[in-house]
Amino acid sequence: MFEPILANVREKTPLVHNITNYVTVNDVANIVLACGGSPIMADDPKEVEEITSICNALVINIGTLNERTIESMILAGKAANKYGHPVVLDPVGAGASSLRTDTVFRLLKEVQFTVIRGNLSEIKTVHAGSGNTKGVDAAAEDVINEGNIDEMVQFAKMISEQTGAVIAITGAIDIVANKEEAFVIRNGHPLMSKITGAGCMLSSVAAAYCGANPQEILKSTAAAVSGFGYCGELAYQKVEELNGGTSSFRMYLIDSMSKLDFKLLEGGMNLERR
Repeated sequence: MFEPILANVREKTPLVHNITNYVTVNDVANIVLACGGSPIMADDPKEVEEITSICNALVINIGTLNERTIESMILAGKAANKYGHPVVLDPVGAGASSLRTDTVFRLLKEVQFTVIRGNLSEIKTVHAGSGNTKGVDAAAEDVINEGNIDEMVQFAKMISEQTGAVIAITGAIDIVANKEEAFVIRNGHPLMSKITGAGCMLSSVAAAYCGANPQEILKSTAAAVSGFGYCGELAYQKVEELNGGTSSFRMYLIDSMSKLDFKLLEGGMNLERR
């Protein structure tokens, strides 16, 4: 199912424009390279439209938000829509401040997003305008578990219909859905929450996958989420072997992504369709 998705990323080397989090920008660039894409980071309003025009996909990540980059995000998003490029929104910390929440709703009003990826608290804010975000993390009560999966699948499908975007809710269990179909994904490792930028990296991997496969947005996003999660599992195995820690885990996460192909993913992906 995902074999052509991964092959296209390696063969086409999609150029991904990232207006992203200053805290994680280096890791984002490296993970895009590792998955087979090519990153470019540009956030000045004077050039974002031109940069977007030459790229295959755009990521708008509000992790380190300021007034200048808000303008850049709007300009780049509209340009990407004009050229028909996939646009991924990562609403980092939506609900934690009025600026973040208001910016998310301005972006949703002015830009048509292809994919929206966030934790459950952030996605609840996208839906309702408020959530239980704790800083940039999901609230303790906002957890997808075996008891509420059916409810959360329906919630993701509803948000997809509301926004017109594929919705990726990520956490201990991930859900990737459009308004009609969903994937429940059980790949990943808890150590992924102990490094800065795992979510930022995933959003840009999803953009690379979608940029290489613009006609298969749901499958591309599911492949990115499952593949990135499985790379987390592989990275943890390596850390355990070498008695490493969180810094080693980050390195092995990127290493694992650089070696991921369909044969490897097929043996490790854990997902079901709903």
